[in-house]
Amino acid sequence: MTILHLVLGDQLNIQHSHFKKSDPSTIFVMMEVRQETDYVLHHAQKIIAIFAAMRDFAHTLDVSGHRVHYFNIDDPLNTHNITTNLDSLINLYQVDKIIYQAPDEWRIDQQLSAYAREHHLPVEMIDTEHFITQRDEAQHIFKGRKQWLMEFFYRQLRTKHHVLMQDPKTPVDGQWNFDQENRKPWRGKPAVPPDHRSKHDHSVLWASIQKQGVKSFGNPQEKDFRWPLNRTEALLQLEDFITQRLVNYGDYQDAMTHSNWRMFHALISFALNVKMLSPLEVIQRAQYAWQHEKAPIAAVEGFIRQILGWREYVRGIYWAHMPEYVESNALSHHVDLPKWFWTGETKMNCLAKSIGQSLEHAYAHHIQRLMVIGNFALLAGVNPQQVHAWYLGVYIDAFEWVELPNTVGMSQYADHGIMATKPYVSSAAYIDRMSDYCKGCHYDKKVKTGDRACPFNALYWHFYDRHRASFERNPRIGMAYRQLEKMPVETRQALNFQAMSMIKNIDNL
Repeated sequence: MTILHLVLGDQLNIQHSHFKKSDPSTIFVMMEVRQETDYVLHHAQKIIAIFAAMRDFAHTLDVSGHRVHYFNIDDPLNTHNITTNLDSLINLYQVDKIIYQAPDEWRIDQQLSAYAREHHLPVEMIDTEHFITQRDEAQHIFKGRKQWLMEFFYRQLRTKHHVLMQDPKTPVDGQWNFDQENRKPWRGKPAVPPDHRSKHDHSVLWASIQKQGVKSFGNPQEKDFRWPLNRTEALLQLEDFITQRLVNYGDYQDAMTHSNWRMFHALISFALNVKMLSPLEVIQRAQYAWQHEKAPIAAVEGFIRQILGWREYVRGIYWAHMPEYVESNALSHHVDLPKWFWTGETKMNCLAKSIGQSLEHAYAHHIQRLMVIGNFALLAGVNPQQVHAWYLGVYIDAFEWVELPNTVGMSQYADHGIMATKPYVSSAAYIDRMSDYCKGCHYDKKVKTGDRACPFNALYWHFYDRHRASFERNPRIGMAYRQLEKMPVETRQALNFQAMSMIKNIDNL
């Protein structure tokens, strides 16, 4: 029996059981297809990173004795469609069966499941052997509950997998969550460690991508590429974080500065999301650091919560609510995405820095994504589907299963409150507290109206005023409405006029 085994670009798990022994009857198929480069406009580094990692993975399989059929982007026999490429190999290899690993994105899952139903050959889906939970596990955990709170989900997984537990029911130090200790601004100390990374020249690959007419945006950095090619490089990246950055990660995970785009963050999300690393090994490595007094519990717990809690949780949200979730727009926001999202050329320093960094490095950390870029989009009423498409394209680690709930749900509150108990918005005060972005900005962080007023201030109050019916009774937002009620009518009117003028002139802010 001859078997075709499809391996997608985000399934680079060399530890998968199907790769352990070479079998001449199995042909692993990998493909660089326009279907995947073109469904949304991607950052150049994202395309390069996935293709380069795929090529390295295929080479590793080949030298390990496996049979591999690889479609390059410029292969004349490449149809640029996953299923038609598979069909083209059936006669070539006299195939008897097709295997594919479970896709993580709805559209590919639907494409391949339809292919399996309609095909004359047996087509089997197997597990990727990567995630800690199953697709539907969150639905079982939350069965009968109105609100899908991440904290409840996280505690269930901590208990089930005995992570940071001193006994089967009690967390270490008697505390589940140390989030309150992880919100310090960074004022220049402690020093940020030197940036350890692998360096690659992908100029030949990038030239072939461009020659095929693939559209992209952002700085490709093809001659000085930082993202890992394989598991070995990803493990070095993880070790750099654990030994050099984890000790300070907790304190400063929310901090932002114009002087260092990386700070103490791990930068392992790309390697995790293409499955070079497993979440369980990352969690175990962080827990080991705490057990051996190399990092404080607040930092380790905060880091583990992002992976064991948040990452698995958003995947559960995704599979429970697709395909309708992608069209969510609970607040009826329809403002077009500002043009400067594609250039970073705005007079708002915090957005110029955060978007500029995203365009330069294909990366921004969670607070830049949530409380700067996403905060502005939500306050200004930008269409959540346009925000989603931009986030999905710009970030190196963005695959729809993880990006969509984070953007449409957490960031834009467009999912009717499925994920978040309140919208995550703020005025300039929060951004000033957590960063040095306000220093030297064209706008004045303390001013609410006028030509030099920081847009976040008027937009903040206008957001709550215009969405009063949705949020006035929310117990987590009561303070904002009490403050609104204390404002003179003239002040509220001035703020609303200022905000509406800014939204109308959004491309020139």
